[in-house]
Amino acid sequence: MICATCDDWLVKLPRAILIDLDDTILDDSGCVESCWIDACSEAAKVIPNLDVNTIRRSVRTRAEAWWSNADRHQRGRLDLRAATTEILTGVLAELGHDPVFAAGIANRYRDLREERATLFDGAIETLEWLQESGVRLGLMTNGAADAQRTKIERFALARHFGHIIIEGEFGVGKPHRSVYETLLRELSVSAGETWAIGDNLQWDVYAPMDMGIHGIWIDPSEKGVPVDWREPDRVVRAFSELRRDQVT
Repeated sequence: MICATCDDWLVKLPRAILIDLDDTILDDSGCVESCWIDACSEAAKVIPNLDVNTIRRSVRTRAEAWWSNADRHQRGRLDLRAATTEILTGVLAELGHDPVFAAGIANRYRDLREERATLFDGAIETLEWLQESGVRLGLMTNGAADAQRTKIERFALARHFGHIIIEGEFGVGKPHRSVYETLLRELSVSAGETWAIGDNLQWDVYAPMDMGIHGIWIDPSEKGVPVDWREPDRVVRAFSELRRDQVT
């Protein structure tokens, strides 16, 4: 999908693109459900009367409320294991189970998430094509330094980027203006000759757009922009569409 006013962007690539990591290049959350089910199923073998489906429903409800708070969100994404343990502690207590098991379940869930993360189809090929086309690439990702750096190293992503900003290393994360300003400066480009792409409308699209950067939203399920939210400059279903949509 491409917005009707963006035709000029189809015939000429920008000088630079600022790219999100999780759920843009890397499928980080597609395995969430299976990881929870497996972690809880393992726990049910040692915790009396633990019902997997009940705990999964309770975790989903409590996690949604927990992550909806901006302050908790910032704290939690810098220590996902601690955040998950905190959520599970409340769930187990609510269901009448000993909260002492919370850390074990949380760590097993996080281990599975890390193991099952995978690159999206065509992600590397698109990065390589953009590089070959002379586009300067910057990576912008929120989260803890060690966790995000491990992903980057595991999938050998650093070689594709002129500059990488990780929240836990940089000191602040998206949507702080300094993240985008630093990437523009390090890549020696202006906002008007740059794209930004990611799955988070607020952090990856709107914040860059407010600086004059062309914002591209990844909407894999084609759910569309929420009612009363402004339209991105462009909408795609996957990062790899940046390659397919070019006019040659």
